[in-house]
Amino acid sequence: MDTIATLAVFATVSAISVPLVTNAFEGQRLGLETRNVERELQSARLSAVATNRPIRVRFNCPAAGAYRRVEVIGTVNVPHADDAEARAVARCGYPFPAADSNPLTRPNNDGPTLRLYSSVTFTAVATLEFWPDGTVHVPGATNPWPRLGATDATITVAKGSSTKSIKVNSLGKIRIQ
Repeated sequence: MDTIATLAVFATVSAISVPLVTNAFEGQRLGLETRNVERELQSARLSAVATNRPIRVRFNCPAAGAYRRVEVIGTVNVPHADDAEARAVARCGYPFPAADSNPLTRPNNDGPTLRLYSSVTFTAVATLEFWPDGTVHVPGATNPWPRLGATDATITVAKGSSTKSIKVNSLGKIRIQ
């Protein structure tokens, strides 16, 4: 009788704790992926400032759940055709590292294609362009892209019903919420 009672208590505690442990692992995975995206945004901003070249971070590029840091080819006033929003997939397909090691040819500052964990997705994204002065610009109807306004850009990462947001302001401050 004591053994049956002990097993019943053990089964009850296990049934309660398994979902809690699963939720904790899912929350940890979401937090990890959010920090990885935030680090890539920080890296893009630092790269733009250090190299004196505008750097974009493209999301769902070249496929859903992927993101990549790419150097603007040409200038912000007259970017290369592959840097247009309509050609984002082509631009995300450029080799990494660059096909040559000549510092005078572009791109020299592209990053690898990074992917979110399979059950984590982007639910809200915007291509962001970091300029050498550290400011953030967003796609617009004209070139150069307009500077981000008073409202922060938000990148949202989700896993199931849980979400985390990364906010970027016009001066390049990046924070996780």
